[in-house]
Amino acid sequence: MKFLTKTLSFFALVLVAANCSQSERQLRAVQEMMTGSFSSAAQAAQDSAYFDISLHMYPIWQGAHPGHWLYVEQAVSQMQDRPYRQRVYELRALEDGKVGSFVYELPEPDRFVGKWRQPEAFDSLAPADLLPREGCEVVLAFAPDGTLGGQTRERACASELRGASFATSRVSISPGKVESWDQGFDLEGNQVWGAEKGPYVFLRQN
Repeated sequence: MKFLTKTLSFFALVLVAANCSQSERQLRAVQEMMTGSFSSAAQAAQDSAYFDISLHMYPIWQGAHPGHWLYVEQAVSQMQDRPYRQRVYELRALEDGKVGSFVYELPEPDRFVGKWRQPEAFDSLAPADLLPREGCEVVLAFAPDGTLGGQTRERACASELRGASFATSRVSISPGKVESWDQGFDLEGNQVWGAEKGPYVFLRQN
């Protein structure tokens, strides 16, 4: 009986290790798909409803802190020294093979403008210094073709930008391309900011 118990415990440990290894590989794959510099220039050239936006997403704290972290910076391409959004994303494995992209704000974000080129600049911070954006996480799921897609929970992400009450984000990620549709709505559900026709399409630049 004791031998059987030890054998079952061993196989349970092997199963847990295999699941952890699979989750880690999955997180690394998602991080790799998200990493890089992207641009909506091609979309803006075809449709004047969209601006030419630069999107930079690069890993930070690799090996310094547990987890998978990305610094994210967005700016109008002609004003990259004045980004309109700076965030840190944390990728976490969720149930059913899904991945959560949890959103944080930076303390003193002006210090980190353009630091996607120098990820070591974030060594002065720790995850505990970040300001979580509760309810703004995007839950991503893999499609059969290997692409990722997901969105925020309904009315979960609070926003006060331009009279909004809440914001939504819908994201699709494939090799070389990120599609992102961010919108803000008032209490009555009327859209007050964000693209109206569909998502911004960002193509990898490097």
